[in-house]
Amino acid sequence: MSFSAALIVGIFFGFILQKVGFTRYSKIVNVYRFTDLSVLKFMLTAIVVGSVGIYLMRDLGLVNLTGSTPTYLVGNFVGALLFGAGMALAGFCPGTCFAGIGRGNLDYLIPGVLGFLTGAILFGVTYAQVFPVISAIANYGVTYMPDMFNVNHWLLIAFLALFSGYLFYILAKKGEPRPDHVGSH
Repeated sequence: MSFSAALIVGIFFGFILQKVGFTRYSKIVNVYRFTDLSVLKFMLTAIVVGSVGIYLMRDLGLVNLTGSTPTYLVGNFVGALLFGAGMALAGFCPGTCFAGIGRGNLDYLIPGVLGFLTGAILFGVTYAQVFPVISAIANYGVTYMPDMFNVNHWLLIAFLALFSGYLFYILAKKGEPRPDHVGSH
């Protein structure tokens, strides 16, 4: 049942990515150029809505958050840098890669598969040497952000929602930059 649910959610997620245009190379690359921030807005909204949903289900006793992986701040930071660099170079993340392949964009297939395989091989080759070093630095164990800051989870979610709303307001008031149109005057 969980595989079927994950497959359905994955297909639905890919459909949404396709419909909003996040499978287009220019949409992802322009985030890093600060010329199109719609992906940032989408992700911040998803994080806030997802946080509300997960913690509401937890508070109602519908889900149990135990079994999460430990938090390694240094490892997370290095992984985020590598992920961001790969995403900026390729112009898509794993989700948009598969959504683009599903749409028929085979040009996503080669860099996507090469990126996944290269990352998996590098991880496998360096794991025994790198993981002990990273796990010894800033290892917080199985913890969540509200616990790290010693605040109620709803307070942290409210702060994140207010921060996101304020950021969206500033971007709307300032006028979100638009991508340059080559050859148009």
